[in-house]
Amino acid sequence: MSSKPLDRATVERRLWNDLQSHQIGMLGVADQAPRHIQPMTAFAEPDQGELWFFSRNDTDLVRRIEDGSPALFVFQTKDIQACLTGDLVVRHDDARMDKYWNAVVSAWYPEGKDDPHLTMLRMRVADAEVWLREAGPVRFAWEIAKANARREMPDLGERAHLRFQ
Repeated sequence: MSSKPLDRATVERRLWNDLQSHQIGMLGVADQAPRHIQPMTAFAEPDQGELWFFSRNDTDLVRRIEDGSPALFVFQTKDIQACLTGDLVVRHDDARMDKYWNAVVSAWYPEGKDDPHLTMLRMRVADAEVWLREAGPVRFAWEIAKANARREMPDLGERAHLRFQ
């Protein structure tokens, strides 16, 4: 990890930008068995500090959600890894369904927006643990070689904790 200080606003901006451009991650309810997470597409609303997900109301995940269940969403891109936590609720929101509906979402719901099992989940993000990678492939190889030669940790990026609420 780097010794340079991280600017909170920069880390937060990178987190939300990456969430908006690379929406796929793993979502799960944090404190209920079975403790597994599943792939989901997140629709980020940075100004509200929220993530929205399409789901069916007859899934194991939705059945496990109580109003305000603690949840986590984990995602990774080439330059960022993050685990976001917050409260997850089931919210049927027609306006957001219209806003985020697209060909990919449509493929999962053959009956379209009129599917009686279609609903949405809202995660109000409370905090995030973020790892920023600052190294391309050449720097990665250099840092690994240097770390092994000097018997020290490589400097490949930084970690930050963000609190939103």
